[in-house]
Amino acid sequence: MNRKVTVVGGAGNVGATVARAIAVKELADVVIVDIANEKAQGIALDIFEACPIDGSNSRVMGSSDYSATADSDVVVITSGVPRKPGMSRDDLLQVNYKIMQSVTEQVVKYSPNCIIVPVANPLDAMCQAVYRLSKFPRERVIGMAGILDSARMRTFIAMETGVSVENIHAFVLGGHGDTMVPLPRYSTIAGIPLPDYPGLTKERIDAIAKRTADGGAEITKLVGTSAWYAPGSAAAEMVEIILKDKKKIVPCSVFLQGEYGVNDLFVGVPIKLGARGMEQIIQIKLTAEEDAALKKSAAAVKELTDVIKV
Repeated sequence: MNRKVTVVGGAGNVGATVARAIAVKELADVVIVDIANEKAQGIALDIFEACPIDGSNSRVMGSSDYSATADSDVVVITSGVPRKPGMSRDDLLQVNYKIMQSVTEQVVKYSPNCIIVPVANPLDAMCQAVYRLSKFPRERVIGMAGILDSARMRTFIAMETGVSVENIHAFVLGGHGDTMVPLPRYSTIAGIPLPDYPGLTKERIDAIAKRTADGGAEITKLVGTSAWYAPGSAAAEMVEIILKDKKKIVPCSVFLQGEYGVNDLFVGVPIKLGARGMEQIIQIKLTAEEDAALKKSAAAVKELTDVIKV
């Protein structure tokens, strides 16, 4: 393997899940970097020892030294304090911003040509922090949120209808928070828009949309900390799309400069993702109600970016 992916904060639950998924799929060699040096080494060794069983030739190493991450193709930043019950993603703002400051400096120093995928919450504000701190072009800082939110919505639609998740596509826009905007009109079951699917009433669709927006909080309440399997799988999918140059259209948090009427702000929208990062922002027509919901979500993100002055 000669491609390299670094997972910052890889000794944590989300980071370890990302690293494991990348190694299992043999997408690249993986460097787990974490302030917990011995734990990073141990988790990396554990994943590496699983590779012969998985039939993967990926190499996995762990360190607290960023020099090991040099010349990474993609850097996934999972560092940050996870949510506790009763906390919002926004409560994490100041502490995780400080972490982004120290992490981004090291990432840029050792991998100036990489694509950065932030995962830490509050997601959109942390993306904006990394974008400003890195001074990378907007195409190379892409936040993981929409894939996770859409996966949750797909799960809930499958639970409601008893249909295979493979038949289900879900569409979620906006910030990765309570104001996210699930779009039933653009979500489909075997190509059939949700509002037209037999037996799915508006009340049931609204309940699915609400559960999607509350998806992270639901798991935090049950487990006592943030989710990690679904977020980790979502970040790994982004890495796979980038490394394989799949040109897949997925919802991600990106820096908008007038698209959807939003300026200078990271918000979740559908993009074409490929080897160069964000290759195209896909603009779809929204109803007045959907547009108002997206603007409300963007305003919630701006409140956070204003606090940390990014």
